Amino acid sequence: MATETNKIRLGWEEWLGLPDLGLPALRAKVDTGAKTSALHASDIQAHERDGTLRVRFNVAPNPTRQGVVVACEAAVIDRREVTSSNGTSEWRYVIETTLDVGGGRWPIEVTLTDRAAMSARMLLGRQALTERVVVDPTRRFVQPKRRFAGPSAPKAATTISPHPLRIAILSREPDTYSTTRLAAEGTLRGHQIDVIDTARCYMAISALAPEVHYDGNRLPHYDAVIPRIGASITPYGTALVRQFESLGTFCVNGSAGITASRDKLHAHQVLARHQIGMPITAFASSPKDTDSLIGLVGGAPLIVKLLESSQGRGVVLAETTKAAQSVISAFRGLKANFLVQHFVKEAAGEDIRCFVIAGRVVAAMRRTASGDDFRSNLHLGGVAETVRISPAERDAAVRAARAFGLGLAGVDLLRAHDGPKVLEVNSSPGFEGIEKASGQNLAARVYAEIERKQRRDRGAE
Repeated sequence: MATETNKIRLGWEEWLGLPDLGLPALRAKVDTGAKTSALHASDIQAHERDGTLRVRFNVAPNPTRQGVVVACEAAVIDRREVTSSNGTSEWRYVIETTLDVGGGRWPIEVTLTDRAAMSARMLLGRQALTERVVVDPTRRFVQPKRRFAGPSAPKAATTISPHPLRIAILSREPDTYSTTRLAAEGTLRGHQIDVIDTARCYMAISALAPEVHYDGNRLPHYDAVIPRIGASITPYGTALVRQFESLGTFCVNGSAGITASRDKLHAHQVLARHQIGMPITAFASSPKDTDSLIGLVGGAPLIVKLLESSQGRGVVLAETTKAAQSVISAFRGLKANFLVQHFVKEAAGEDIRCFVIAGRVVAAMRRTASGDDFRSNLHLGGVAETVRISPAERDAAVRAARAFGLGLAGVDLLRAHDGPKVLEVNSSPGFEGIEKASGQNLAARVYAEIERKQRRDRGAE
């Protein structure tokens, strides 16, 4: 048992070293309320060597000299989900390394995370404190100050800004307006943007080291992912987003929300569960139920809609009961999955697209159908103009995006005599029409929210 004479006394902030990692001097926050210890690390990359899982990472030990970076490597002993005091969770690699403090040395477990916004490069939790250690929460720097300079001090490796992020845009169409706008805006804000073809990614699924590979190389750690998952690749695209989620990467839209919003039947069930106004909708499998199906939505005129239709394709207006029966029979003959929906006649070929970012409607436009077409989609010749929406419409759009857990959504709704009716929640909304109609830089709003979240997460212990 340690005596009073050989105890190591620490303040709530202290100087220490991690010699195994080539880090002779670090400022650490000593927090007995935290269970685990955490070390600031960037560009974290796991790999195997001689059958052992290892991790490479960079550490900027001096918060006032971001250009001084130490390249470190260690064996991985675990991968854990760590929850911070504000309730946010993150999957982290765990390494074992030697702690040098107060004249004593012993092995400790450390999780790797990004603490670039923190003055203390390390958090020392209670698991790392032996019975020899006494912490005085009223004092700082009981131990002598350590120097970054010296024979074992790190040399400047590369300049790393504390603000730029590494962000991936998942898109099969890199030349579309939305993808190019997002890439250009992210680059303009100083971030490193990688546009990645979803279909060319492949995944290594492992409990300790899940990975995403692309064109023969393992992808690096990303601070955020912006999914632009097209309808033709929904199952594979959402599997890829799940892989990034398992890596602890922040995804602007999660895999569950993308999956639910893409299937129109599932989407309407989600809306109904959250008591969000929508046109009366019916679905059946047996052809014997056709007349009952038509009756459930109030009869003709009605809409027959493919479950995975997009951009107005696969949506048919049946103006009479006989026409509805014919369309339903034809869709069943093609073994297509579809639903039947009440036709909101008073909408008069117009709908409202609300652009929702992080739970706020940041722009709205009214889309008007071309000629006699009842579909107002811009891809089908519809015309867009900015519009002022009512509090009820704003509330419906926000609640709809929240119901699917989407950080970025295009919510389409109709103006009915009894209030707004949500038609669809789009997890990959286009930017061109609404940016031009509203005159707003919506791509910048997306990055502003990503940056805000990163600052919030880094500032939380």
